[in-house]
Amino acid sequence: MTKIVIYYFIVINFISFIIFGIDKVKAKKQQWRISEKTLLLQCIFGGTIGSIVGMFLFRHKRQHKKFYIGIPLILLFQTGILMYVLYRMQVL
Repeated sequence: MTKIVIYYFIVINFISFIIFGIDKVKAKKQQWRISEKTLLLQCIFGGTIGSIVGMFLFRHKRQHKKFYIGIPLILLFQTGILMYVLYRMQVL
């Protein structure tokens, strides 16, 4: 079970990172874009780290409050949930 969760987070963060890169390329070419809703949903489903890395590496969406404030808040919330779960499992 633990391995599945770890693999899930690796994959979802990799996908989030790639999606930010694709959206940046599409923005430069003035093509159809990936919606902000999709980018934020990737974070909510666990791709927060990949999204943050993508934001800074690709210099994308860093001027939007929704992203430069929202994504770190999602990460803090997720970290809090993780700490609570680990505490309840008596891992911490």
